[in-house]
Amino acid sequence: MLEKKVKTLVYKGIPFNFVLINEIFNQQLITNIMNKSELIDAIAADAGITKAAAKLALESFLGNVAGTLKKGGRVSLVGFGSWSVSKRAARDGRNPQTGKTIKIAAKNVVKFKAGADLDGSVN
Repeated sequence: MLEKKVKTLVYKGIPFNFVLINEIFNQQLITNIMNKSELIDAIAADAGITKAAAKLALESFLGNVAGTLKKGGRVSLVGFGSWSVSKRAARDGRNPQTGKTIKIAAKNVVKFKAGADLDGSVN
């Protein structure tokens, strides 16, 4: 079963159009995901700028978010959401093939918490 829908999401007064293609397979809903190049195309079209400028803006945004998180900081866009880093402690795990206990090292993980405006726009 293949179903195609056009959905408009309005965020801060700016409409974003998405084409959602849903396919039900083994009782799971698989939805098309917007990739980086599609996001660049959408940014360029919505802002009336070139794709090259949109790509630079997106890469700058992603680089600045990653750089801030790497330094242990937090990035917050009011209404949209916030990114932060959390420490995951070392723990024991199990190899599923052999059943042997293995050590899993501690690491930092990125967390995202959606803001109220973003949460409200999808519900």
